[in-house]
Amino acid sequence: MSMFSTGILVLTSPLHTLPLRIAPVLSSAAQLVERTLYVHLHPGLNLGSGNQPPAVFLPPVVDLSTLISRLYSNAADICGHLDVRVLLTNVRAQSAACSGTTLPNCPFPTPQSLAHSPEVVLTDFPLQNPSQSHEVTQCLQRYTGHCYVCSPSLPSVLLHPQLMRLQETEEGLKEPEEKAEPLQTYSDVVVGGTFDRLHGAHRTLLNISCLLANRRFLIGVCDQAMLKRKVLKELVEPYSLRAQKLQEFLQDIKPSLQVEIVPLNDPYGVSVVDPLLQCIVVSEETRRGGEAVNRKRIENGFPPLILHEIQLLKDAHHTGTEEEKISSSSLRSRLLGTLLTLPKDTFHLAPFPYVIGLTGGSGSGKSSIASQLEALGAVRIDCDKLGHDVYQPGTAAYHRVLEEFGSDLLNEDKTINRRALGRKVFGKQERLKALTDIVWPEIALLVVNRISQAREEGKQVCVLDAAVLQEAGWTDMVHEVWVTIIPEEEAVLRISERDGLTTEDALRRLQSQWSSSKQVAHANVVLSTLWELEVTQKQVLKAWNLLQKRIQQRQEGHALATTSSQQWPVHREHACVRPKDK
Repeated sequence: MSMFSTGILVLTSPLHTLPLRIAPVLSSAAQLVERTLYVHLHPGLNLGSGNQPPAVFLPPVVDLSTLISRLYSNAADICGHLDVRVLLTNVRAQSAACSGTTLPNCPFPTPQSLAHSPEVVLTDFPLQNPSQSHEVTQCLQRYTGHCYVCSPSLPSVLLHPQLMRLQETEEGLKEPEEKAEPLQTYSDVVVGGTFDRLHGAHRTLLNISCLLANRRFLIGVCDQAMLKRKVLKELVEPYSLRAQKLQEFLQDIKPSLQVEIVPLNDPYGVSVVDPLLQCIVVSEETRRGGEAVNRKRIENGFPPLILHEIQLLKDAHHTGTEEEKISSSSLRSRLLGTLLTLPKDTFHLAPFPYVIGLTGGSGSGKSSIASQLEALGAVRIDCDKLGHDVYQPGTAAYHRVLEEFGSDLLNEDKTINRRALGRKVFGKQERLKALTDIVWPEIALLVVNRISQAREEGKQVCVLDAAVLQEAGWTDMVHEVWVTIIPEEEAVLRISERDGLTTEDALRRLQSQWSSSKQVAHANVVLSTLWELEVTQKQVLKAWNLLQKRIQQRQEGHALATTSSQQWPVHREHACVRPKDK
């Protein structure tokens, strides 16, 4: 069966058997859906009775909360590529129904619109006999169409044949004798976090918070001031994008909630001044933060919040340098070496050699990465060395620099004293620009010559190692921009040790360059030398191998375009030719 972009999975098994079914159900669903998988819970739904079953409200119970955590944990292990969303529109506490507010008796008075329109509906409903298949799929289509906006001819897939092996295990499970334990719910609930690239742990936190909240859900999202100590903070998505993704996710999950998303510029945010809040959702890792919030609330004259703690989700795919829990920092580290943004149009450049522009701030380890790429087969063009060449006596830049800055720069051997020149331009923007206007174009000419030489030698890849690649406007000479980054405090340490500078001077040097965040904003690939050499080498090898695939695809695309043009020649009778004047 063909793949679908978006699907909706209707789970009908009793709550006490669903934990056993989640993994195989998700595994089967992932073979059919490739982007977004919505999960609709209706334990006990009978699609084979011959009557059209209505959608009903489910009470929030502890088992439901546990199931949500299990589902997202299994999804992270089995189908991490899928955007899984557990829908809670049909979950409502009795206390909410009795709150005095007029609420609908049916969870879906009108079909709910979802951010991504479902293209297929799946279910774990067990067929009693194969002859029921058509009846059940028709009933499933009607049920889903009553709940959500989707095509009337939505394809239906029964996953139960793939789940037959579970029957014997499930038959050994007894119905729970006690009534399901109700989950305490609250009018107003608050959480805080970075919410960078929503992952399974975020989704668990958000879903359980929606389960707990009857009226309002307040989310504090870390803004710039709270990102300074984040690992690979340059790769954290912009606040506006994170807030937008949160809003879309929560609108799908529980549209009846009043959702408020606010920037978090300190560890407390509005949680310590909002009198209506009743509950804060924390993990075992952030519980101390929740306790600190309560101390502040008491100081401010507000009642403390109920701390509802959820478990961290384990990351089955973590490596030695990553956290054991599912975390955004691990996801960001996995982006290193991958193509973050598509390369710009480079039709003005020759297809070969393919030129990588490698840049990064002082102390970032750029030269080390350039050497590793050279060892893998790239031709390295060192712009720092070319910069020394353009100052040599007799060159055009040599004469222009002396005219502009004076002959007192000369050493006894008539070479330019670059330290003396540096003192003349340091901290003087206009004088520095006068120098770079002379030197940068000359370096660019040498770069063009080196690339041409590599082409004549049949080389496939060049690496333009240039600290000022972006500032100098040399990105027009490259097919892709690669940036190396490390935290500012680590860069200061490296510069101080390498160049014998004070901490203040090292920091001043860094601040005179483009910030790593600004460089990353214009990068196609990002690398980091923050960890051991072996980790960096793995990054570089991954980046190199992915680059080779892109180059191969580019070659194949060029060959296909050439073949097509040869197959479809322009015939004279099809061309518009102006008749000769008689």
